[in-house]
Amino acid sequence: MKNIIAVIAILFSISAMAQDVKPTFEKQGNLIKGTFYFEDGTLRQQGFYNKEGVLHGEWKSYDATGKKIAMGQYKNGVKTGKWFFWSGNKLSEVNYDKNQIADVTTWTDKNNVVVNYKN
Repeated sequence: MKNIIAVIAILFSISAMAQDVKPTFEKQGNLIKGTFYFEDGTLRQQGFYNKEGVLHGEWKSYDATGKKIAMGQYKNGVKTGKWFFWSGNKLSEVNYDKNQIADVTTWTDKNNVVVNYKN
């Protein structure tokens, strides 16, 4: 019984020390800028909402080391235009039309096209 109480006490103290980093929201003109964080407080994602609370405008995502892994635009909750995704030594450009993937082009770090998909 003492062991169970000790384990519960240790788990409680560990969870109390872990910070729950809450997102921040700030008004910028007619939009609301949302910033989301990893548990350690580093930036995870940042973008905008319109006054109805729908994704609108530029959004960026980062990995836990702070490296950008995605960037694109929303228009009233719909992915639109060119989105960029970084993964290792590859960059993928994804073109969206009405929230559907229209085509994808992927380059290596030597600017070689490795994939070209058209819908």
